[in-house]
Amino acid sequence: MPSATASTLASPASPSSRRRTSASVVLRSVLEHGPVARSTIARLTGLSPASVTDYCARFAELGLIRESAVPRRSNGVGRPHVPVDLDDSRFVVGGVHVAVPYTTVALLDLRGRVVARRELKHERTDPGWVLSRAAEGLGALLAGNPRCRALGVGVAVGGWVDRESGTVVEHALLGWREVAVREVLGERTGLPVHVDGHARALVNAERLFGRARGSGSMLHLFVGNVVDAAFATHDEVHHGPRSQAGVIAHLPVPGGTEPCACGRTGCLQAELSERTLCRRAREAGVTDGVNPMHVVAAAAADDPEAVRLLVQRAGAIGRAARLLLDVLNPETVVVTEVGIIHREDCLNALREGVGGERAAAVVPTSFPDSVLAVAGGSVALDVLYRDPLAA
Repeated sequence: MPSATASTLASPASPSSRRRTSASVVLRSVLEHGPVARSTIARLTGLSPASVTDYCARFAELGLIRESAVPRRSNGVGRPHVPVDLDDSRFVVGGVHVAVPYTTVALLDLRGRVVARRELKHERTDPGWVLSRAAEGLGALLAGNPRCRALGVGVAVGGWVDRESGTVVEHALLGWREVAVREVLGERTGLPVHVDGHARALVNAERLFGRARGSGSMLHLFVGNVVDAAFATHDEVHHGPRSQAGVIAHLPVPGGTEPCACGRTGCLQAELSERTLCRRAREAGVTDGVNPMHVVAAAAADDPEAVRLLVQRAGAIGRAARLLLDVLNPETVVVTEVGIIHREDCLNALREGVGGERAAAVVPTSFPDSVLAVAGGSVALDVLYRDPLAA
């Protein structure tokens, strides 16, 4: 892996200093509207034309933006405006998403697009082995893309993740406790590493690159082997003390029958996890494995039991989302779950479970084919777009 250089992303800022700077506002405008004239950026952001010109010059020096090849005239008269756009040809960030059965490693460009990725199956789940394999996987991807320069690495993990210290405090399904992911992976890659919970990572992905960009408030509900949530208002993701916000695994599900490791019955994660889905599919003779995509494939082949399991699960997710909507009342709810991503009947069941006028505000993830890769990379891209001049 390449060593850290002056162009790499700086260490994570404290929560109070993570508010968007003027530099961030300008670069986000280029991301959202580019190719865009500097005068338009000034109008959109309320910054002076001189400030915008200065920031754009500094971004061009850093290699983050470039002038567009085709100038635009203002009302057909006067000097042409030379618009600027992101330069997505020079830099990438590494993305690591640690799930229960496997780790996804990826490279993303500055627009959040996946350049390369690989899935690494877990033969073991001890953190040293998993993180070493992730570092090797990232090294192989970078070696296969020699023209790309890595700015840093983002890591998204389920469970309780402390963003500020870069630590997985607890992940019961992996058996991880107080794992210093930033320190371990940083030593193995030579790059700055940023770590966050995957629901919060996906909120950042949606607000930067997704269909829900521009929402005043957003709730993200992630339903995999781990079930968790994240909430953002005015472009700020809520973390709470030691980043423990979003833990919803033990919310009670009315009528739930699944025993939970906490000793109760009907907890949200026990009822809705992919492990439960796959076990029920095995019991029904739909599949003999532990991959939820096999259940989706069976439903696509018109297996009525597979369809029933997926639609029933989506409806229960909708009822859980309704509870969170009652508490938080976000403008947009984004749900990441395999059935809802791939099947219209599951999306309809989700919205029916939510019920009422708010159902239309519930949408599936913007990244159906790359959600785990995007989650990891977005942790690092969030750092870049919040403070681009620290690069």
